[in-house]
Amino acid sequence: MNSRTAFIAAPLLVLAYGVIRILDGLDGSRGPGIAWTTGHLAFMAALVLYVPIFWQMRRMAGGNALATTSAAAGTVGVMALLGQFGIDIVVGFMSADHDAMGVLFDQVKSVPGVSLVVYDIVPLLFFAGQLALVVQLAVLRRVKAWAPVLVLADLVLPFIEKDLIPLGALCLLVSFVPLARQVPAASRPTAALV
Repeated sequence: MNSRTAFIAAPLLVLAYGVIRILDGLDGSRGPGIAWTTGHLAFMAALVLYVPIFWQMRRMAGGNALATTSAAAGTVGVMALLGQFGIDIVVGFMSADHDAMGVLFDQVKSVPGVSLVVYDIVPLLFFAGQLALVVQLAVLRRVKAWAPVLVLADLVLPFIEKDLIPLGALCLLVSFVPLARQVPAASRPTAALV
């Protein structure tokens, strides 16, 4: 998948995760089960797409030290979040019900360093890197001034209420469409002359 497609697919996968998450909670609890796993897999697919997005944004920002640091920070955050969501899926598979998941999560978080690296601090680099890149692009006038505002909304809304994830994903999609348009279309490979 090229970067142009990733700019559109990543927010749509986050939207899917948000909607599935809401549906999973309609019975009063989230996980374990097919909705839990499917939603988490959708978000993990979005996270994988963020890596080429961050590095494409770095190129669009001129590839300077700040852009490189921002892309690297975002990528490290992606890795931490992939670990977090991977743990969530495994806990879901190992648990008979939602209460059993809580016990396993407590065990995982009690391992020294896991909370710091996978839950509390390192995942924040994903959000910081993403926002820093979009702000740099706005300063360079590669995107409109409202793009960082929409990205910030996407990043903040889930901290206010996780059921707002779909709304945040739509904000992100609107902010990413102009970036997708700036990515050159993938050129078709030419056949080698024999």
